[in-house]
Amino acid sequence: MTDRTTYVTFAGVRRRGWTDSMVRDLLGTPDVQGRDPRRWSLAPLRLYLLARVETVERTPEFAETSALCPGRSSAAAAYAERRRGAVLAAIRAEPIEVPRLPGPELERRAVRHRQLLGARRPGGSGGGPAGKPPAGGSAGVPAGALVRWQVTYLRHVLSRYEMLLDGLYGETGRGEAERLLRRRLYEAIAAAYPALADECRRRTVVER
Repeated sequence: MTDRTTYVTFAGVRRRGWTDSMVRDLLGTPDVQGRDPRRWSLAPLRLYLLARVETVERTPEFAETSALCPGRSSAAAAYAERRRGAVLAAIRAEPIEVPRLPGPELERRAVRHRQLLGARRPGGSGGGPAGKPPAGGSAGVPAGALVRWQVTYLRHVLSRYEMLLDGLYGETGRGEAERLLRRRLYEAIAAAYPALADECRRRTVVER
């Protein structure tokens, strides 16, 4: 998730492919403006919240205005490609830390997570061969189901790494980055829990 205190300069917005008229019409007044005391330039300092810029970039108005601005497409494409490369590099380099839990504790948490998921579904049924998972723990749960639930739980725990995808919208590199991130997460889970490796490999193929 984008840091709500991160700003981008007017020049930075332009590097993202915005034109002057797009900044004026779609962003309006800068979130911070004045004179930069660190510089002797008389040019005003204009800063825009990055989160607001990215929100506008996802709107139909932005897409429509972009299509009408000559030269904007090539600048936007160049920025998108740079962003895609940076995100992919970050995903490859990021250490994936999987929590190491004793077997019984992981099973207990996986069953509890499954119960919570089932409670959110219409009718409150947890699914699985016998419907709702047993309230008392993993006793009576088929081994195959328990393995799947453990992988699902660990994948949920690691969902914080999805923040690495911030800044990729639409089709520009998003799918490629999501596949790379999923593969790295499942590889990390398999390395931490070898008994779950087969299910992790299966999901890597199925979720491509």
